[in-house]
Formats: sequence, C-alpha cells, structure tokens
Amino acid sequence: MGLLDRFRRGSGAKMRKPARDAYRTGSTRVRAADGADVDHLNSWVGERRGVEGFVEPRTAVSDVTLLLVAHDGEWTRRRVPSVKWAHDFCNRQQIPSYDAAVVGVPQRMREYNSRQRQAQKQALRDELDS
Repeated sequence: MGLLDRFRRGSGAKMRKPARDAYRTGSTRVRAADGADVDHLNSWVGERRGVEGFVEPRTAVSDVTLLLVAHDGEWTRRRVPSVKWAHDFCNRQQIPSYDAAVVGVPQRMREYNSRQRQAQKQALRDELDS
C-alpha cells in the first residue's frame, strides 16, 4: 500500500454508528457520560467550597469533560454530555464556569498536585525507612 493510497479510497467507505454508550476514536474506545458521573459532580460540588468549573472540549482521546476545582486546588474531572450541558450544570450549581481551552487551568490546581506528589514521595520514604 502506497503512502497516498489511503487518501485515494474516495467516499465509498461506510462508517458504523457508535455504540449507544461509547464510541471509537482511532484505537481508543471512549465511554460516554452517565448518571454516575452526574451524581459524582453534584456531590463533589456540595461537599466543597469555592468551586469553579472548567469545561474542556472534546479531543481525539476523550469526550467533553468538566473539571471542577475547589478553593484549595483539589479537583475532579468527569465526562459530560456536551459543552452546553457543562455550562448549564455550573449555572444551576451557582458556580462560575470557564472554557478551559481559553483560560487554562488555575494555578492552585497545579500547586495542589505538587503538594500531593510531595506527600506521596515523603510517605514512600517513610515506608522505606521503617
């Protein structure tokens, strides 16, 4: 097969419809958002303060996701049905929402991840020393 043969196939190839709860992107199977994801997001927002939502667009390997970040940088990420759904969810929860592709993720989240890594390293050192 030549390098350009794949582009010469034309539009005769038929694509299968995705499964109801998942779809394929290349060699990866992506799970769609479900009720457990929504339940998790609801409970997470209710248990923390200073939460902000960052809506992440669909990529080649993941569907649309909603990243929730608390005041201290603790975070969670779950798949959501659409960008509109994510912003509507944040509006219903009365938390601000941002387009993560435009504003990025907050510094407090990176600092939280750094603190978690340091704590894990210290715990491993303590375990090896004992």
